Amino acid sequence: MRVVLASKSPRRREILSSLGIAFEIVSADADESSTITDPALLVRELALRKGRATRALLEREGKWDADTLIIAADTVVATDREILGKPHDDADAARMLRLLSGSTHKVISGISLLIGDREIAGFDSTAVHFAPMSNTDIDWYVQSGEPRDKAGAYAVQGLASIFIRGLEGCYFNVVGLPVHRLNELLTKFLGFGIVGLLKSSRD
Repeated sequence: MRVVLASKSPRRREILSSLGIAFEIVSADADESSTITDPALLVRELALRKGRATRALLEREGKWDADTLIIAADTVVATDREILGKPHDDADAARMLRLLSGSTHKVISGISLLIGDREIAGFDSTAVHFAPMSNTDIDWYVQSGEPRDKAGAYAVQGLASIFIRGLEGCYFNVVGLPVHRLNELLTKFLGFGIVGLLKSSRD
């Protein structure tokens, strides 16, 4: 089975690679504008859009077949007040970090799987507890450059770990690809999970 990761995210690529799954990266632009206010429904919908856009691209290029499995994902950070995507600039990153400082928020990732004319989607949610950050802390972290392409303006696996007291749920979900949820969706969708996928790729 051919596996396609519909994402340019280096974090998702690293997670999938660490599992030993052989895959290609093919990413197509998808419309991410939406009026959906529920973060779980939003990331589920955007993951489906990304997967469908990638399938359409492969079809146009004559590279789509019934044995191609597409994995797509989308991640947001949700506070009580708003849904946070990637910051527009450093000022926006600092604003987001002030919202997260000293509070608990949720990181929600949607996953979609597409094969043939079938598709399935789901999501996972993790609570992240942030320690208070001083203005000096925020300025230092923003200047590090790490927040610039991260949902919620931080990377749990990077320098932001200094400020994270703990989390409840899947760590990999916060990074961008909830492995356990992916395994559950694969099992429901294909009849076998990641272990089965690894075995089939080696046969």
